[in-house]
Amino acid sequence: MLRVEDLRVGYDGVEALKGVSVEVGEGELVALIGANGAGKTTLLRTISGLHRASAGRIEFAGESVLSRPAEALARDGLVHVPEGRNVFPRMTVKENLLVAAWRRRGGVAEDLDRVHELFPVLLERQHQHAYTLSGGEQQMLALGRALMRQPRLLMLDEPSMGLAPLVTREVFALISRIHEGGTPVLLVEQNAKSALGLADRAYVLATGEVVASGDPGELMGSETIRHAYLGGG
Repeated sequence: MLRVEDLRVGYDGVEALKGVSVEVGEGELVALIGANGAGKTTLLRTISGLHRASAGRIEFAGESVLSRPAEALARDGLVHVPEGRNVFPRMTVKENLLVAAWRRRGGVAEDLDRVHELFPVLLERQHQHAYTLSGGEQQMLALGRALMRQPRLLMLDEPSMGLAPLVTREVFALISRIHEGGTPVLLVEQNAKSALGLADRAYVLATGEVVASGDPGELMGSETIRHAYLGGG
């Protein structure tokens, strides 16, 4: 579904990504983990068209998309949920969900039902303004809004950020259900244990480079992960 090859991105003469290559297959949940500053968010923003690469290749569903604008990629089903949730605070929960489907002509009611089935609290809170929700509820709203876009690939950037441990477990359980429903997921997460517990495969990023990849269970206790987190970058 997604293939990134030798991707390079720089800011003010400094390389943030130094030849990164990752893949997400049909139906896979792939985790990308690493310390703050490793380049995880830059990678997702470049894939989704929000940053421009200086070199490399990005293929989505078999087509080169390196130069395509973000809005075109989103219309094609490459859906990115950024860190910080970014819901529309003065819109109701229902309005937040429906705005994601405003250009569509059919299937909106069915998708809304699916979102409410996954996130019953969004149905209960549908007439509340988004700013009145808790952090966990806002994260569920961000996920629900992404599903209203009918994603062919869902990219999640730090979905556990700022959440209490109990809420984090609930959010990761919901991500697992989304994946089990057939949606491929690229999950960027600093919480390595939770991310690796969900993933089919994983990559470890440090100082803009992939330093390890493979089976999540094998990576869990590896020296590479300890170095990536303690060594930072």
